[in-house]
Amino acid sequence: MKDTHATLLTLERYMPYRLSIVSNKVSSIVAQTYKDKFALSITEWRIMAVLGEYPGASADEISIKTQIEKSLISRAISNLLKRKLVERSTAKDDKRRSQVSLSTTGYEVYAEIVPLSLEYEQALLNCLSSNEQAQLSEMIDRLYEHAQTLKL
Repeated sequence: MKDTHATLLTLERYMPYRLSIVSNKVSSIVAQTYKDKFALSITEWRIMAVLGEYPGASADEISIKTQIEKSLISRAISNLLKRKLVERSTAKDDKRRSQVSLSTTGYEVYAEIVPLSLEYEQALLNCLSSNEQAQLSEMIDRLYEHAQTLKL
């Protein structure tokens, strides 16, 4: 008879699950702020955050940076275009590639949300010392890099 206890997964202690839960919890709290005030979804805000840092990014580049499926990115970009929060143009170096940038209104919204996001990040991290915050950041970077090398 097989010992089923040896193969049980304690979900609450399983690191990928725990990281996902923390990420979802943090994202939903921050998202409520920009959903209520700016009527933005998490995906729309993440696109705007990428464009704030990388103006002129393509949908593919945004998808890679956010790790969000391209079809969801495309739909969210369409919504942002309709609301005139972003603008789309053709890349000068490759006429087949579209570039997306924040519009003037998009930059104004971005400029209002960024301080709120940073304030929330600091409030979240306040339970850790400065040294622990630096260690956590370094460990997350290391886990991300290592995850890139794993193949199952």
